[in-house]
Amino acid sequence: MVSPPHEAMHRIFQHDPGLFSRVSRFLGVDIPTPVKATALPTDLTETNPVERRVDTLLRLETADQGPFLLAVEAQGKKHPDKPASWAYYTAYLWTKYRLPTALLVVCQDHSTARWAQQPVTCGPPQLPTLTLQPLVAGPHNMPVITDPEEARADLVLASLAAITHAAEPDVDAILKALSTALRDAPVDIAKPLVEFTAQGLAKRPAKNLWRNLVAVDLSFYKSYLAEEVRDEVRAQVRDEVRDEVRDEVRDEARAESRAEDILFILEQRGLDISEGVRSRVTNCTDPELLRRWLARAVTAPKAEEVFEDV
Repeated sequence: MVSPPHEAMHRIFQHDPGLFSRVSRFLGVDIPTPVKATALPTDLTETNPVERRVDTLLRLETADQGPFLLAVEAQGKKHPDKPASWAYYTAYLWTKYRLPTALLVVCQDHSTARWAQQPVTCGPPQLPTLTLQPLVAGPHNMPVITDPEEARADLVLASLAAITHAAEPDVDAILKALSTALRDAPVDIAKPLVEFTAQGLAKRPAKNLWRNLVAVDLSFYKSYLAEEVRDEVRAQVRDEVRDEVRDEVRDEARAESRAEDILFILEQRGLDISEGVRSRVTNCTDPELLRRWLARAVTAPKAEEVFEDV
C-alpha cells in the first residue's frame, strides 16, 4: 500500500520540476535549470505481464544541455529487489526515449539513504556490464532550512527539507520556518505545499506540530488539515464542557443528599429546626462544608449549633 510520505517524496517534483535543478547542488552535481518540463507516463510495463512503474517521470529540457529524463523514486526502507528495478527503469527509459536518464531516490532516514546510494553493478566483478549509480536526496544532504527568509526564497525546497528531515531533531525548526514563510504566500501556492508537508510527515510526532502551525499561523488556509485541527479543538472544548457540567451535576447531587441527611438527623433527634437553619442547609452547595455540618448534626444540642464550628 502506498503511504502518504511515499507520495509526497516524489510528487513534489511533479509539482515543481525545477526543484531537481535546485536540489542537485546539494547532491554534488550541477543540473541546469530546465526551460521546459513535461510529465511522462509512469507505466514502464512491456508486452509481457510483468508490471513496472516508476514513481515520477519527467522530461526536462535545458537551454545548453538539451533534454533528459528524470525518474524519481521515493524509498521508505531498504528493499533488496529495488536496485534491479531501478536498473531496469533507467535502461528501459534510455531505450524507449533515447534520452539521457537520471535517477533520483528520495529517502527519509540515513540508513536507507546510505544503502540507496551504493553503486550496483550487473555482471561479474571483472565485467561490470551495467553500473547503477542513483542520486540520493535525504536527511544526510538536504538543507536544514530554519530561517523563514531562506524558506521564503524557495518554499518548495523548504517543504522537501521538512519531508526528508521528518524523523530528525531539526524538523520542528524547519516546520516553524516554513509555516512563517507561507503566511505571505498566495493560497494557491501555499495549499499544495501544506499538503505535501503533511503527507511527508505521516504519523511522526512532527505531524502534530505541523497541524497546529497550519491551524494557527495559516488560519486563512481552508484545508482538510486545518479543519481537522479545528474539529479536534472543538471536540476538546465540548469534552471539557461536558466534564465540567458532569462534575457540577455530581457535586450538586452530593450536596443535596448531604443537606437532606443533616435535616433528617436533626428531625430524628427531635430538635427544633427553624426556617433559617433549614434554608442555610438546603442552599449550601459546598460538599465539604456540608460534611462537617453532618458530623456535628449527630451531637449538637441545638440545630443552630451545627454551624458553630464554621
